[in-house]
Amino acid sequence: MLQRQLVVFLLMLVSYSYAQQQPPRPEKDSTQHAQDSIKKTEFLKTIGNGYLPFKYFNLDLRYLIKFNQYEGFRTGLGGITNDEFSERYRLDGYLVYGFRDDKFKYKIGGGFRVNEASNTWVNLAYTDDLQESGSSKFLTDKRFFTFFEPRLININLFYRHITKSVSLQHKVTNHLLSETQLAVSKITPTYYYNYLLDGKSYHSYDLSTAKVSMQWSPFSHFELVNDKIKETKDGYPKFALQLTQGFKSVFGSDFTFSKLDFRTIHQFNHKNEAVTNITLVAGIAGGDTPLTHLYHAYPNNITKETILQRFSVAGINSFETMYFNEFFSDKFSTLQLKHAFKPFKISERFKPQLVLISRYALGEMTSKSRHEGFDFNTLEKLYSESGLEINKLFFGFGLSFAYRYGSYHLPKLEDNMAFKFTFNISL
Repeated sequence: MLQRQLVVFLLMLVSYSYAQQQPPRPEKDSTQHAQDSIKKTEFLKTIGNGYLPFKYFNLDLRYLIKFNQYEGFRTGLGGITNDEFSERYRLDGYLVYGFRDDKFKYKIGGGFRVNEASNTWVNLAYTDDLQESGSSKFLTDKRFFTFFEPRLININLFYRHITKSVSLQHKVTNHLLSETQLAVSKITPTYYYNYLLDGKSYHSYDLSTAKVSMQWSPFSHFELVNDKIKETKDGYPKFALQLTQGFKSVFGSDFTFSKLDFRTIHQFNHKNEAVTNITLVAGIAGGDTPLTHLYHAYPNNITKETILQRFSVAGINSFETMYFNEFFSDKFSTLQLKHAFKPFKISERFKPQLVLISRYALGEMTSKSRHEGFDFNTLEKLYSESGLEINKLFFGFGLSFAYRYGSYHLPKLEDNMAFKFTFNISL
């Protein structure tokens, strides 16, 4: 446990120090200062998106170093070509190595633009990597980057996938983005698990899938800046919808299944600088869907005896009292409510912020007996937890406390509690 805490602390301390670095600024005239200011803003924006820019490509900071329970330390390099290389073609990829599982993972990809006005791209990719079981991602999600990913440290349930994909990325309007993907994957869980179907047991299986994903931001504002359309106001609510269809016997695929995922985020910015955030996520899977492609409910609590042994880092949108691999569903929904009060201005540098949080989850599993060798519970009753965070107490560090109550309250009192620290920095 101490080793894990030291790893967490060192990773975040390095990340914070890196984010705070600023080059020295010698005295210059006002025009030069303005140009430097623009360059600095663009540089920080690129860094904030997770890239370190070079002449013809941008280094992807996501692949430098990570840690999880299966791979241990995971480190490598990745990147994507930029407009200096070409405005019509791009190449991207990465190569990483996990020290605990002693394996390389990689991706090779590229794309070409077929229409500039609608930002339409055709992308090709070959990926050999790991994915968390029960996780579900929207193709149209904006690139989300943080110097530190809290949940990743404690995840141990992965599946390996070798995926060949082709996708079409298209902007229907400024407010409506879409992406369509066709993919063929070889799936192998890294843990003991078999999916039973028609008297046959599958540990590894092939999937052929089609995905259609849309993201609608009806209240965002866009303007023409330097001959490019850019979002100038991040409006709420936002909506995301994704349909996944698996086809049996297409390119050797083993299963037919369907998934529908939905998410909406609403944010209220109050006049007193307080912010209220509401996030609703729902998903439904039908047909022959193995556990790897079902749903967990964003758990972030490790199975240890005492609160101090479970002490780790609170996630951004995760259930802090829900134990990893405790629940899985083929139909689920979660509701998360956050209210961040106006920061307490104790000094110019010390501005802690109190956040109140409540989270709820509901789900069910139609054919639990098909999933062999892996024990889990279901969410037919309402899962509830509430708590608070006090953020930015020291160099971006804070503290959080959450309590589990209601239908899934555990007999032992301290098993319902989660005490962790938070980490928040911004560029």
